[in-house]
Amino acid sequence: MKNLTFALFASLIILGCAPQRNLVYFSNLSNVSQDQIRNAPELKLQKNDQLNISLTSLNTEYNVLFASANSNNNKPAINSKGGFRINNEGNIALPLIGEVKVEGLSLEEAQALITQVLRKQIKDPYVDLQLVNFKITVIGEVNQPASLNVPGEQINLLEALGMAGDMTVYGKRENVLVIREENGVRNMTRLNLNDKNIYDSPYFHLKQNDIVYVEPDKSKEKESSSNNRALPIITACISAVAVLITAVIK
Repeated sequence: MKNLTFALFASLIILGCAPQRNLVYFSNLSNVSQDQIRNAPELKLQKNDQLNISLTSLNTEYNVLFASANSNNNKPAINSKGGFRINNEGNIALPLIGEVKVEGLSLEEAQALITQVLRKQIKDPYVDLQLVNFKITVIGEVNQPASLNVPGEQINLLEALGMAGDMTVYGKRENVLVIREENGVRNMTRLNLNDKNIYDSPYFHLKQNDIVYVEPDKSKEKESSSNNRALPIITACISAVAVLITAVIK
């Protein structure tokens, strides 16, 4: 009888055991850490980006042309969100000046270029550019998976996870996948959020249209498996039988 009790308790321990996981971000960080902060890379314009471009000048007619173009969805250069779309050649078609090559430029560089071209036709133009489709997607083991619109020009991986409600307890913090497409090339890399050196990765600061995938760990796979759905019931039954046998022996 004692052997049977021992076997039941051993089975209970085995069934209840789960691998230890590190749920702490930057767990290799010492109490005091001083690292040189690296600036986020400057955002560069890409094909299919959408720009809201406003013009302020002494010529009100030209100002109205740009304002109406930003909101006119019937023109080929404009898409459903408003603004000017960068076409497959990397150009935007603008009133007065035609197509301008802006792919690969920062917002400040594109603004300076458009201003320079406009100066040939109007006096003292002021041009303001805003990227209106900076979007990232966070999926997998997060509490609120979604495609997220970024309100500024910069966002890092931690901020993106925060906007998605953070990882669930099943998310692999040591194996977060970032998928990035640039110039027709798809790059994928895995990042370890338990390691403070993640700040040095060029994928820590996200770019427009990046996809972040948080992979589930094996315990989530086992829990979702039909063969393991009855595990809590079996464990409870073993516990009850073990307690009953112990009481009888005593």
